Amino acid sequence: MEVFRRAILEPGPPENFALSTVQEVIKPQRQTKLAQDENQMLENILRALLQELVAAAVESGEPMMQHGQSVDDSEVAQGHIPRLLDIVLYLCEKEHIEGGMIFQLLEDLTEMSTMRNCKDIFGFIESKQDILGKQELFARGKLVMLRTCNQLLRRLSKANDVVFCGRILMFLAHFFPLSERSAVNIKGVFNTSNETSYEKDPPAGISVDFNFYKTFWSLQECFCNPPSLINAPTRWQKFTSSLMVVFSTFEAQPLSDEEGDAIKMEEEAANFGIKYLTSSKLMGLELKDPSFRRHILVQCLILFDYLRSPGKNEKDLPSESMKEEIKSCEDRVKKLLEMTPPRGKDFLNKIEHILEREKNWVWWKRDGCPPFEKQPMEKKTLQDGTRKRRPRWRLGNKELSQLWKWADQNPNALTDPQRVRTPAVMEYWKPLAEDMDVSAGIEDEYHHKNNRVYCWKGLRCSARQDLEGFSRFTDHGIGGVVPLELLPPHVRSKYQAKPNERSKRAKKEEAKITPQQAEENQITTSASEIDGEGTRGDLEATATPMDTDPTAAAAVNDTQGGTPTPDEHLKQGSDTDIGPEPGQLEADAEAEAEAEAGTVDGETDAEVDLDTVG
Repeated sequence: MEVFRRAILEPGPPENFALSTVQEVIKPQRQTKLAQDENQMLENILRALLQELVAAAVESGEPMMQHGQSVDDSEVAQGHIPRLLDIVLYLCEKEHIEGGMIFQLLEDLTEMSTMRNCKDIFGFIESKQDILGKQELFARGKLVMLRTCNQLLRRLSKANDVVFCGRILMFLAHFFPLSERSAVNIKGVFNTSNETSYEKDPPAGISVDFNFYKTFWSLQECFCNPPSLINAPTRWQKFTSSLMVVFSTFEAQPLSDEEGDAIKMEEEAANFGIKYLTSSKLMGLELKDPSFRRHILVQCLILFDYLRSPGKNEKDLPSESMKEEIKSCEDRVKKLLEMTPPRGKDFLNKIEHILEREKNWVWWKRDGCPPFEKQPMEKKTLQDGTRKRRPRWRLGNKELSQLWKWADQNPNALTDPQRVRTPAVMEYWKPLAEDMDVSAGIEDEYHHKNNRVYCWKGLRCSARQDLEGFSRFTDHGIGGVVPLELLPPHVRSKYQAKPNERSKRAKKEEAKITPQQAEENQITTSASEIDGEGTRGDLEATATPMDTDPTAAAAVNDTQGGTPTPDEHLKQGSDTDIGPEPGQLEADAEAEAEAEAGTVDGETDAEVDLDTVG
């Protein structure tokens, strides 16, 4: 520790002695980079030294960042604490020590300091913003820096330390990248704790329109929690009626250009407060203030823009009647803003431009906050005197030529792993499964189930690869198609396979069959048996006359397609679902024998007749 005390007093830039100081204290195994246990030992030494320097500054009564400052040769030297921080920052930047050590020291320093000293500490942080934001340091300490700034914001007063709070928020906006999710309100939670208190009972001895006063300030309850208006028709009607009263009052008491010019916007910005006073005695004066009117009217536009935001689910969208009321109220608000001096029309155009750009952020959040950064394209410099020739494509254009040259042999392109293929079911439904996990905290309006193209492609994919999951779409919707392996246990139980409802329904129908229906079934069965026997009787009848009249037998055979064979008899028996009786087979055999005998006799008789004629 004494070595670092001497290093703090060392003149010159830190790169002249910082690394040698660490090597003298730790004696590391490697000359330029510390191991993990060596980093931990160095961090303990530096944190202990920082605590001693803070205690010495408190005892001396000096500002913490100026303790130990001296003036030599008309040059102001740094205090001990900033000097120590510069040395550690240099070592972290050159990767001689662990990159998150400087962030840990800054967090300890803010926790040990008063708010007055924290302003000076934060000034040091702002001055080193470019170095702290380098990738090798940012990746190690971004969470620590975010925690440090949030702790400072909690300690600050929102009414008295507005400027300091703004400095912290501006630093975070510059320090973190534009697509950083930690700065985005993913769940879309509103600050419902920001309540506006106002008088509930009219004051004595003062003539004030107290009904208008209560109606006016009651609007803040809806501005504070806009989702409460969507599925509550009664609350929405009350809100719109209160708005109409306020709009009528603004229209009945227009402001002149002289009143608008009397208020200097520069002075107003210097004395800006977060919230307006709600005393009933000030109601008349506040109505004559142009900025006060603009404040309320802009709140109305923000509320209307939220209710119509494009990323909402269908159930959260306003009804058609509600949309018409929003449109009429919005037109009225814009007209009032144009009438409010000074430069009302210019002010309205700026507000409309801001709200239009806000829709881009809404869509960006709904798509999962994709990164904005893109890698720069490499610019190829042409040599002097060379002309850029127009490329010639073998097949007419670039796309067809690339398709032809996809592989050495075109059949191999079909089996190329780089080729675009239908994704697997588990891979395709993974984003929707993450949305269905309640612990992820993703709002319904940002779920992939709202993307119709995504759902349609997923259904086609499941129909080809996962029929069991596809069958759950009828009962559970698009959420049931997601494979159960991707879902967390508490969500999976909702879509677990259940007994077949169709089999249950069939059993119930069988149990409901009445005795009368059973008798009807028996009658139908007996009728089919009679029809079967009648068919056999007809066949025998057609076979019998063949012994006496060969011409008729031949006609019957031509009409019926020939004499039935034993196989055809079996086919007819199977169609009627009636089993042959023991004596029936013998009767069929005799009938067939007689038919054959009749055929032979018929042929003999025909020959005899021909001989006689001859």
